[in-house]
Amino acid sequence: MNSKPALVIGAVLGLAGASATAETSIEYAEVIEARPIYRVVKISTPQEQCWEEELAIDSYSDRNRSNTPVLVSTLIGGAIGNAVGHNKSNKRVGAVLGALLGHSIGRDIIRQGDQPEYREYQTVQRCDTVYQQHEEERLVGYQVTYLYNGEEFSIRTESDPGEQIQLRVSVQPVL
Repeated sequence: MNSKPALVIGAVLGLAGASATAETSIEYAEVIEARPIYRVVKISTPQEQCWEEELAIDSYSDRNRSNTPVLVSTLIGGAIGNAVGHNKSNKRVGAVLGALLGHSIGRDIIRQGDQPEYREYQTVQRCDTVYQQHEEERLVGYQVTYLYNGEEFSIRTESDPGEQIQLRVSVQPVL
């Protein structure tokens, strides 16, 4: 088996690979136009809004309050519940349920008669967070047009490049 042709082909491929690498250089091109690009954004800003409110405070006195209606209605309810039952067990259950119902009715009667002794007004401050929204134009970049080797090119950049833009030029032969 002859290894010379394989060696020659390998050397040619190696040379072709070495000569096909790109050469890179930095050059400058004249900027023709750098047009700013704006975007409208909505901004929401939190603000605290406060106001004053009048708050009514009722004052009650316990000195004239009588528990007699509660006691009387509890006894009457227990007696009616006991009278409704047919046997001893039913009479007990009826008495307890009647007493509970009578107690509740008596408390409602006392509450209906309650009138505030006097009413005070107090000024309190209330606050809440509200969001004020507004629109604002923000600069998001530049549309840059430049001239290189007699041709116009365009690119978007984050900042204004000035009078010249730096280019990375890569030269690679086509094989």
